[in-house]
Amino acid sequence: MATPIQPEVQPEKISCSLCRKEVPLSAALTPQGADYVGYFCGIECYDEFSAQKESQAPEKPQK
Repeated sequence: MATPIQPEVQPEKISCSLCRKEVPLSAALTPQGADYVGYFCGIECYDEFSAQKESQAPEKPQK
């Protein structure tokens, strides 16, 4: 009796929120926020994304 051929399972991929590089979902960094979930290919893209968000954020008035 022949062994049935198993189809190759491809991992689900997601695009990095910054550079758009495709990475396996299981390997993506996923810092979750209140507004959305971002996926990043590595810490470098996450740090760059965080720096951009901080520079765009309005300054809070000091008490």
